[in-house]
Amino acid sequence: MNDTPAIRIRDLEKVFPVPLRRRQVVALRGLSLDIPAGHVYGLLGPNGSGKSTTLKILLGLVAPTSGSTEIFGISSDKVASRADVGFLPENPYFYKFLTGAETIRFYGTLCGLGGRKLSDRVTELLEIVGLTEAGDRRVGNYSKGMLQRIGLAQALVHDPRLLILDEPTAGVDPAGSRQIRDLILELKSRGKTILLTSHLLEQVQEVCDRVGILAKGHLVREGSLDILTGITGQTEYLIENATPELQAEIAKLAAAHGAKLLSSSQPHLDLETLFLKATEVAENR
Repeated sequence: MNDTPAIRIRDLEKVFPVPLRRRQVVALRGLSLDIPAGHVYGLLGPNGSGKSTTLKILLGLVAPTSGSTEIFGISSDKVASRADVGFLPENPYFYKFLTGAETIRFYGTLCGLGGRKLSDRVTELLEIVGLTEAGDRRVGNYSKGMLQRIGLAQALVHDPRLLILDEPTAGVDPAGSRQIRDLILELKSRGKTILLTSHLLEQVQEVCDRVGILAKGHLVREGSLDILTGITGQTEYLIENATPELQAEIAKLAAAHGAKLLSSSQPHLDLETLFLKATEVAENR
């Protein structure tokens, strides 16, 4: 069994010099984390926390000051590490005069696909992202949500194992945002690993298995959502047909009064509350 994570980051630091002001901006400070294959991982944080810098280093667009990153065991400074990666930037640009189908075909050609295989892939991807009927329309006439979905199609054209999505629902209306959310869940069911950044915390909570919260370049919280949002020291009980008297002495009298205990679980914070608490602590350091 191969336990190599989809993404491995170790002691990652990035310092950007500001020559004219003779100072430095520290974007990342000792970031370390693993993202298992097949998971949807949310990288969260306020503006300037280091999210975009992390993605750029993973994609080989920016060199780290120190530390290392790997994609499926291959160092990110090697071109081969990107062969199995699809990327959707926050504000993708497409040639407005091309149709949706022509756009996917163009990126497929860049990835070395051609002939019948590429034609079949274009048809398949238009269906996956729900743009079959709009495949012959010029992308210059697409809505923001449609542009994001054609962006996902181009990221998937070479069938990568890992998708990196930077704010995939930025500027998208609620209906389009839900379509993209459903598509992410569909891709997860197909075994894809997805790393995404987003400011829509409710959506992150719906699709992600794990999250990492960055603040001032530090990883301040990391783990599964169930663990991170759990409220320690408390337990919730859901009881059917409980009388007021029974509620007063629930621990002792549930069985004696014939009440049915439907569930017992740990109460949870919503992700927005967790995010605000975690980043507030980091900001006040």
